[in-house]
Amino acid sequence: MKRTTILSSVAILSMVLGGCSAAEPGPTEAETKAEQQRQQAEAQETERVQSVKAEVNRLADMYDFNAAIKLVQDDANEQLSSMVAGLEEEKAATVAWESPDRIPHLFFHSLVVDTRRAFDGDGQAQGYKDYMVTQDEFAAILEELHERDYVLVKPTDFARPDKNGNMKYRDIMLPPGKKPLVLSIDDVSYYEYMDGDGFADKLVLTKDGDVRNVYTDAEGKEHTGAYDVSTMVDDFVEEHPEFSYRGAKGLLAMTGYNGLFGYRTSDSQYPDNKNMKQDKETAARIAEAMKEDGWVFASHSWGHIATGTVSMERLKRDTKLWTKEVQPILGDTPHLIYPFGSDIARVGKYSGARYQLFKDAGFRYFYGVDGTTTAWMQQTDDYQRQMRINVDGLQFAKEQRGDRPVLSTFFDVDEVIDKAR
Repeated sequence: MKRTTILSSVAILSMVLGGCSAAEPGPTEAETKAEQQRQQAEAQETERVQSVKAEVNRLADMYDFNAAIKLVQDDANEQLSSMVAGLEEEKAATVAWESPDRIPHLFFHSLVVDTRRAFDGDGQAQGYKDYMVTQDEFAAILEELHERDYVLVKPTDFARPDKNGNMKYRDIMLPPGKKPLVLSIDDVSYYEYMDGDGFADKLVLTKDGDVRNVYTDAEGKEHTGAYDVSTMVDDFVEEHPEFSYRGAKGLLAMTGYNGLFGYRTSDSQYPDNKNMKQDKETAARIAEAMKEDGWVFASHSWGHIATGTVSMERLKRDTKLWTKEVQPILGDTPHLIYPFGSDIARVGKYSGARYQLFKDAGFRYFYGVDGTTTAWMQQTDDYQRQMRINVDGLQFAKEQRGDRPVLSTFFDVDEVIDKAR
């Protein structure tokens, strides 16, 4: 009896001690899965918040405060919704540009990448010196424009038809000291005559959806990157979003007779192009990507003709070719940039057969050339008209002679000019 009691006591003690030292039961499979899902959701939310914050900051840097506020005002995340107050303050600090009818417009042609090939003394060299700027010159110009507080805007930012279809000025809201500027590029076709002369070959669309240039160097090696105005502006705005008003980049003045973007897309001029269908599709994808990225397309006529002086029959044929060969690729555009600055009127308001032809074709924004004044605009209920300043070797020489200089408002010619000239 005593032995049984002792054994029972030992057994009980062993049970107690065993219970104290045994490991706690681990989480169930369901609990583990739930914790993993919680952590995953937390990580996804952190990533989402960071992404939204980045986009809000980008929009705010580009002065699009309404879009930035809309992104976060009803967000359940307190970090995001709390940004609204600061955005409202920044928005309230902006002011309307005081002179909507005096906005400057600078334009460029394709950039010289290799000055040794472009300025080599052959029959094209002087034309390149007269009408083009180099990559180095353009890079320096961008820096000075930025330092002087210019901000790229679209024409539709400052003038658009109202609900009745009448063209009206709009407020451009910028922080005090910032100044609107329109930029355009002529002849983004990479003409055949430029082949081998040190310019970019064409535009391409990368796998990531970015528009880049292909450039072939003097040794025949191909490079993909920013080798012309549009791609350099893209990169500059990426680094300096405050240089762009609500994502604006500039206007691209397009002809059609040599095709678009370096692709020979003209049926009438390249009937033997076996890649015509693919070239048109590629050009259309590039155009769409550029429009989504803030670029605006303009007609520069199909054949780069002197629109103000050619016969009406020639003008009509050219307009039909634009409608047939270019418009299906680029889409409709209300913008017309006169080749050679060949406007259809002097300073008077538009009227007559040429204007009616353009009006019937859907054009409502018109651009001439005047390198003697910083800004000239004219607006009626029917159209908006703006003069552009040519930025090129001819204008550089004019400025250095002291002949009605205007570029000094935007940059110092002596500081940006390329020694290769």
